[in-house]
Amino acid sequence: MSIKLYKPTTPSRRDTSVVDYRKLLSKKHEAPRRLFISKAKSAGRNSSGKITVRHRGGGFKKIIREVDFRRIDKLDIPATVQTIEYDPNRSAFISLLAYRDGEKRYLLAPDGLKVGDTVVASNKASIKIGNRLPISTLLAGTQVHDLELLPGAGGKLARSAGSFVTLQAVEGKDATIKLPSGEIRKVPSTCWATIGQVSNPSNMNVRIGRAGRRRLMGWRPSVRGKAMNPVDHPHGGGEGHNPIGMKYPKTPWGKHAIGVRTRKKKKYSNSRILKRRK
Repeated sequence: MSIKLYKPTTPSRRDTSVVDYRKLLSKKHEAPRRLFISKAKSAGRNSSGKITVRHRGGGFKKIIREVDFRRIDKLDIPATVQTIEYDPNRSAFISLLAYRDGEKRYLLAPDGLKVGDTVVASNKASIKIGNRLPISTLLAGTQVHDLELLPGAGGKLARSAGSFVTLQAVEGKDATIKLPSGEIRKVPSTCWATIGQVSNPSNMNVRIGRAGRRRLMGWRPSVRGKAMNPVDHPHGGGEGHNPIGMKYPKTPWGKHAIGVRTRKKKKYSNSRILKRRK
């Protein structure tokens, strides 16, 4: 999908670009009502009303599209791609599939998938964009997305726009994969994945351009710590422009802000990592 550049009619328009969506909906198809879910906004607050994620709030109202990340209960049932649509909840596009048994579901659309194509989830499916297979049946070097971490748990890896996982080797019960971050890890070879790269790879080149567009995306302004008072942030205080005045940057709560591992201890998952992204 191409990037649309605006003419500099205003200062903010000069640096704004968007993904060109004109080629997406070539034909109108109604998706079942059950595929749409309404969800209240939390504005970064937990069940007690306390802010746990800062700088979130507002934004345009969104309706969640229920996307099928498993497809395991539709084995060997071909489906026809009816639409390729924009999804406000993710950076990638989604496709509406019409299965031969009459059911309709949303699919995370891979790059290159077109309206009218036929896809299937099967152990014997061909190596074709949009088909879903166990990675034990694939060749080394194959690019996949929507990959499972545990068999039957549904796709967890490589679901954002333009991302893909490269299969490096299959050895018995395990397969070695390379993630978009550069991390190399093992996953069970019985995990399922979808062939191809996730759609909308141009999303990384979009320039937001203006603050108001960022607010519509649900992000509120972020204030620098050094612009605050000492009571509000460790970096605050002082007359005029000053450095933070300490050995290392700190969070508003006094903890290290750089160079500290924040990954939770996941005993099983960590033991499967062969090479970290750094």
